[in-house]
Amino acid sequence: MAEDHYQTLGVSKSASAEDIRKAYRELARKYHPDLHPDDASAKEKFKQVQTAFDVLNDPSKREMYDRYGSSFEGVGAGGPGGGWAGGGGGGPFPGAGGFPGGGEIDLESLFGGGGGGFADMFRGAGGGGRTTRGRKRSTQVPGQDVTARIEVPFTLAIEGGKTDVRLDRDGKTETISVTIPQGLPDGGRMRLRGQGLPGSGGGSAGDLLLEVSVEPHPVFRRDGDTLDITLPVSLAEAIEGAKVDVPTPWGTISLRIPPGTSGGRKLRAGGMGVHHANGAKGDLIAVVQIMLPETEDAAVRERLLEAAKAAAGTSTPRAQLRW
Repeated sequence: MAEDHYQTLGVSKSASAEDIRKAYRELARKYHPDLHPDDASAKEKFKQVQTAFDVLNDPSKREMYDRYGSSFEGVGAGGPGGGWAGGGGGGPFPGAGGFPGGGEIDLESLFGGGGGGFADMFRGAGGGGRTTRGRKRSTQVPGQDVTARIEVPFTLAIEGGKTDVRLDRDGKTETISVTIPQGLPDGGRMRLRGQGLPGSGGGSAGDLLLEVSVEPHPVFRRDGDTLDITLPVSLAEAIEGAKVDVPTPWGTISLRIPPGTSGGRKLRAGGMGVHHANGAKGDLIAVVQIMLPETEDAAVRERLLEAAKAAAGTSTPRAQLRW
């Protein structure tokens, strides 16, 4: 019974080209004969995986396979019986019917030679995993990358520093120490070299990719490198003007409230926003919010109201509103 190439790769018939390549890479790592030199079944499975990938990775071959099934091997451009051009091991495509050089596995031939692509996955950075026909060196398979999501406090993302992160790696829950760079944004990604899954055959370990979510702050908001804060001021401070203390990540600063300040006015403190290691600095924007006095003394409220009406006269703050 002919092999079902989709079943061999463990993908559906609607799988995308990327899904097929991903499945192939995983199975090739798993069954590569250099990793199982004494396992005939692994070698046979690898041949099946390679044949399936040769068909499904080529759009025209995949279309013929989907149309005619296993009989597509005898189908050419003119229909059944036309035959595919090319030989090599008795398979429908060059090199698909067997391993080059008999039992010896030539990665250059098997994975397309020429450098780059999938063949490089089995080579070390210095070419230590390269094989040549008739001579084989040790194969280095790099470890897979691991992706994890972490959540960090707002203040830590702004100031930077070390934190412990719990994550699941290779089925095990681990705690590692991570240095958060100063000014890391929400949704930022960090790559920790060599912290992924271990390689085999002397291959390097994969990387750990951390997708960072930043917790909201009860007072501050971030817009790029700008920090925003709502600054409550009393009615007296707004009318008379004042200097008020404002906390920032870099210490408490004194902001001047100009006399006659209205609610919603924005006061800027240059360089007191988000900082970065390269020296870049954002600003802090304080949005004034006027707080009316809380008093249960009716006489005080009445005098305050009379003074407000006298100051306003006949003008209205909504005179400029237009559709």
